[in-house]
Amino acid sequence: MSVDIGSRLRHLRIAHKLSQRELAKRTGVPNSTISLIESNASNPSVGALKRILDGIPIGLAEFFAFEPERPRKAFYAAEELVEIGKGAISYRQVGENLFGRSLQILKECYQPGADTGKVPLVHEGEEGGIVLSGRLEVTVDDERRILGPGDAYYFESRRPHRFRCVGPVPCEVISACTPPTF
Repeated sequence: MSVDIGSRLRHLRIAHKLSQRELAKRTGVPNSTISLIESNASNPSVGALKRILDGIPIGLAEFFAFEPERPRKAFYAAEELVEIGKGAISYRQVGENLFGRSLQILKECYQPGADTGKVPLVHEGEEGGIVLSGRLEVTVDDERRILGPGDAYYFESRRPHRFRCVGPVPCEVISACTPPTF
């Protein structure tokens, strides 16, 4: 029997309206570790999983016993997109329950100067996006490009990458990644 621990954890975290960072603060487990577990790139020890679940809070038995319904909804109005970002970067996700799904679709909005951090992101999977408005600086490995409306990116997510809004106006992007990483 195979249990998708990452999808279960992501589903519970979102259902309890917690960001990965908030859960990391509550538990003392690094945000990067929670991200790796949720993307099934890392299997936690029982002790680490218990510490993470204590931050939700939910017990181990309840965690393994629950079976969330798989999403059946096919269409989403603009106001139904779920905000999972905060601060200067908005990530509005299509669908609140990604349990059992292998694709995450986001409408992203970066305020001028906003970026994903000095430390490049690295995780399993692939991601791509199309810039709708504004200008987005995308760095993948040692290559950096400034993308404008209509320009796109697509790469393997294990390559170190970073995003930053350049210019005086917000940048909007439609992106997708597999597996879901937030």
